[in-house]
Amino acid sequence: MKHYKAPIKDIWTGRVSNKWLYLHEKVHCTPLEELPEAQKKSIALLGYACDEGVSRNQGRPGAVNGPDAIKSSFAKMPNHLPGQVLLHDVGNITCDNGDMEAAQETLSDTVLTLLQKKQFPIVLGGGHDVAYGHYHGIERYLDTKKEAQTIGIINFDAHFDLRKNTEQNNSGTPFYQIAMECQEEHIDFNYLCLGIRKDANDRVLFQTARDLDVTYVMSDTFQAPFLEEINTWIHAFVKNVDHVYVTIDLDGFSSAYAPGVSAPSPMGFTPYIVLECLKTIMGSGKLISLDIAEMNPKYDIDGQTAKLAASLVHHVAHSIAGS
Repeated sequence: MKHYKAPIKDIWTGRVSNKWLYLHEKVHCTPLEELPEAQKKSIALLGYACDEGVSRNQGRPGAVNGPDAIKSSFAKMPNHLPGQVLLHDVGNITCDNGDMEAAQETLSDTVLTLLQKKQFPIVLGGGHDVAYGHYHGIERYLDTKKEAQTIGIINFDAHFDLRKNTEQNNSGTPFYQIAMECQEEHIDFNYLCLGIRKDANDRVLFQTARDLDVTYVMSDTFQAPFLEEINTWIHAFVKNVDHVYVTIDLDGFSSAYAPGVSAPSPMGFTPYIVLECLKTIMGSGKLISLDIAEMNPKYDIDGQTAKLAASLVHHVAHSIAGS
């Protein structure tokens, strides 16, 4: 398949126990064409190896290697997944010759396939343009159902990513693109942003967010002392949608935790507040898919950002598995 590479087994290395104590011993490297329909709980890790959108958005390239860096770090972590829960690495979507739009289309097709095969997709990026293709894969899957079902997007991020795509699509435009398509289809654009910073978004972006009726929590409120209030907003948002798609932009974290990103800042949020919010979201039973964006190993320090991303995947995977 064009814009697709099968999983690489060499990424999955670590301490050997011969007792499935580590995730590299648990994972199945399964090309998409060989992936069966899941008969029990099954998680599929899919890379989005593309930073063309970052380059178009005047960011630092390097996130193309993000998916494999996250998988490599995740491989070394302890495995607490129940034996009956399956874990697959299904490879990476690639961006050939700068054709980001084709990569997004392939991502959409692949997410649709994963959901149809009853896999829980965890997509690893790659630029935040991952969100456009990922969302459409979910939307197409839900369109196959007999009843209309709504999607709520929860974005952990310093940025709205609501830039207008008047010149070209990039890593800063995915949610604006989705919003415009929602308007064309006469459906609600359900978008909650957690961790927004004034020093990361200009006045036009704040006005666009207001015009589109986006719900957002500013960074000075997205902190542990306000967790109860934040959870109230999350509960209210989730209550009004049928399914939740979560996207986590690593550049929303403080660079103390995530130096290896396309747009680092020391003023970002902490891992603790994200983990607590994820507990609330997953507790709703509505989470349908999740991605992690902007992992840039070129600028990482001692693999710190890759470890953060891998820890987030570890948390989500084990929560889904009920372990």
